[in-house]
Amino acid sequence: MDFLIPELWLLLPLAFLAGLIDSAVGGGGLIQLPGIFTILPNQPAPVLHGTNKLSSFCGTAIATRQYARHVPFHWKMLAGAIVMAFVFANLGARLIPLLPIQYLRPIMLVLMIAMVIYTFYKKDLGHIHEPRFQQKGEIIAGLCLGAAIGFYDGFFGPGTGSLLAFAFVKFFGYDFLVATAHAKIINLTTNFAALSFFVPHGYLLWGVGLMMGASNIGGALVGTHVVTKHGAPLIRKILIAVLTLTIGKFGFDTLHAFM
Repeated sequence: MDFLIPELWLLLPLAFLAGLIDSAVGGGGLIQLPGIFTILPNQPAPVLHGTNKLSSFCGTAIATRQYARHVPFHWKMLAGAIVMAFVFANLGARLIPLLPIQYLRPIMLVLMIAMVIYTFYKKDLGHIHEPRFQQKGEIIAGLCLGAAIGFYDGFFGPGTGSLLAFAFVKFFGYDFLVATAHAKIINLTTNFAALSFFVPHGYLLWGVGLMMGASNIGGALVGTHVVTKHGAPLIRKILIAVLTLTIGKFGFDTLHAFM
């Protein structure tokens, strides 16, 4: 009966806020994962990771459904990207014990700083939907993006949704609303890939995860309503804010790792 724990009064609003932010442009994990580790410090790390993924999966699934009502998906491109994301997310997760993850943080920190500077100064970024690829080229680009982001999310993870949204805007020519919607599909896949590892091994608190998932769904419903109403300009501002938060976390973690 783990859903009766007193810490739920802290976990539920945390999950709601994470779902709201994650549905808008990704980055909910930056709030939810550190929070659940702080609130439940006596639980094993794999269990907390699994519980976090279950909550995130619930919110992302609802956000995807909500976006599907407003945005036409490019399914031919997404089909290959989904397969590659699933395969490489599993591969990334399996390589965690074998590769020194601390060396990835400085690389991602530089990348995030470049992204936020570019997005800040390019005021019209993501305002117009002008796909850059023909169908075949878009499919190939989707395969590459799915593989890269799947591996990143399986191996490391923070900021996956923001990275996806930026990639769809910058390289595919999507506007921010369409980019965010497509990012949710792939993010849902990588969450499912992670759960396919955590669930069979029993690495989650089902009651807590499902209660947090319900709260995460509430946040996702609010977030998708707001961004579909206000569109690309609002998403751009949220992306800058989330990337700035991500940079701060990466910077702190990088300094801490090398001290």
